[in-house]
Amino acid sequence: MGSEVSTNGDVYSFGILLLEMFTAKRPTNNMFGDSLNLHNFVKMAIPGRVTEIADVPLLQGGTNENPNQCSVRIHKVEVCLSSIFRIGIACSAESTTDRLKNINDAASELHSIRNTFLG
Repeated sequence: MGSEVSTNGDVYSFGILLLEMFTAKRPTNNMFGDSLNLHNFVKMAIPGRVTEIADVPLLQGGTNENPNQCSVRIHKVEVCLSSIFRIGIACSAESTTDRLKNINDAASELHSIRNTFLG
């Protein structure tokens, strides 16, 4: 947001990158303008509409899954995506006082989400 380089800027950029990767939307997308930006777009969708904003390939499963496996996997993906989006939102808060302070905390939470998903 300014010209000074800082770890707060790194955390912000990391948060935006997470949101970009998991929504497949750029902050410069034409749908964003005025008060709607990538951060607010994701924040408004949490927790109930995660599957509506997530990049479609993240929600697609294997072709050999039975309906019960598919349902369990989709729920697991939704829970993990919600957690990832929350980290992205926490990192990309406009105010530095509201932002996640340490990138290591974000990385640790992402590792925990990965372990839960694969667990």
